[in-house]
Amino acid sequence: MDTLREIIKDLAIRFSDEVISIRRNLHANPELSFKEFETAKYIEHILDGWGISHKRITETGVTGLIQGKRAGKYLVLRADIDALPIVERNTCDYRSKNNGVMHACGHDVHTASLLGTLRILSLLKDELRGSIRFIFQPGEEMLPGGAKKILDSGLLDNPEPDYIIAQHVYPELPSGMFGFREGNYMASTDEIYMEVNGVGGHGALPHKLIDPVLIGSHIVVALQQIVSRKIPAGIPSVLSFGKFDAQGSTNVIPSTAKLEGTFRIMDEPWREIALTEIQKMATAIASSMGATLNCRITSGYPALKNDNALTQKLSRLAIDFAGADRVSELPLRMTGEDFSRYAQRFPAVFYRLGTGGGIFNNPVHNPEFDVDESAITHGMGMMAWLAIALQQDVIW
Repeated sequence: MDTLREIIKDLAIRFSDEVISIRRNLHANPELSFKEFETAKYIEHILDGWGISHKRITETGVTGLIQGKRAGKYLVLRADIDALPIVERNTCDYRSKNNGVMHACGHDVHTASLLGTLRILSLLKDELRGSIRFIFQPGEEMLPGGAKKILDSGLLDNPEPDYIIAQHVYPELPSGMFGFREGNYMASTDEIYMEVNGVGGHGALPHKLIDPVLIGSHIVVALQQIVSRKIPAGIPSVLSFGKFDAQGSTNVIPSTAKLEGTFRIMDEPWREIALTEIQKMATAIASSMGATLNCRITSGYPALKNDNALTQKLSRLAIDFAGADRVSELPLRMTGEDFSRYAQRFPAVFYRLGTGGGIFNNPVHNPEFDVDESAITHGMGMMAWLAIALQQDVIW
């Protein structure tokens, strides 16, 4: 295995310039969720050039199977391919050509890294056991999420995979480092839309009105009690409202105020309880102050829970590949990921690839987000190593 590890590292370095070029092309040509038609064509073009067979899935997804020479387990490697509706402020040569669309969450890196991994695996088929399916998944950034579409397609039904793995950029760690966490890692992502209907009029005559701005303010403040007083303290949860739209003016109280927010938690039973409490409390507050409330909650992604045993295996393998000083334990994170849908059905691990360092310190979803591209070499090498080592049962 020592020799194989060094071969993989050498191949990752050998293909580095090519895969970085692929990443830059992807970054310059981003497409929004479920509209990744040119991205899918580009992925197919690269795979064709390397002689790796593939097919379309869910219109803009791409999948295929690399079959090992010997019997073994069924592993799935997943990368997301969509971009965000953000105007890029970077000035690099590969900045987005599609104004208002940007790879600000690193999906260009995920896609390029997985392509590099497949290039390595395709040359090492003799070392593979079982089969490795790759999925270039659309629509991670938009509900209901591309993972749901992939699962609904039946692609992973017969046979079901033994495990599924995904890698995601992480600017909080420098390039060359990796992060793992057993169990709960990321939160569910429900969206809340409220409309408070009162009676508008002149701001100097509030006694004649039912003020939806005041009522909406009471609702925003009061709902924090659900997080601080209803949900057990040991369960991470967040309730945030990012939009409060009343469309009045300095002396005009409007008839309607609209609120939009998100609720996040890492416990599915309490998720349902809390969402019910949010609706009940908001409705009661509006009613007690003379207004009516329309509340709509859009169910988002479930909480992401990494399989404990598989995470332990992968983190040990990562240490074998990169060294103990390059592998760290991740903290809980209240962001969400539709990879959680796979993790509900199969043993799964969502791990992190360090992409930070130097000038590359902006967070994801930032208009100036970029990565230290040396991370791509580390990322494709690590994923190729994890795939081969898992299939060879080196630590089972």
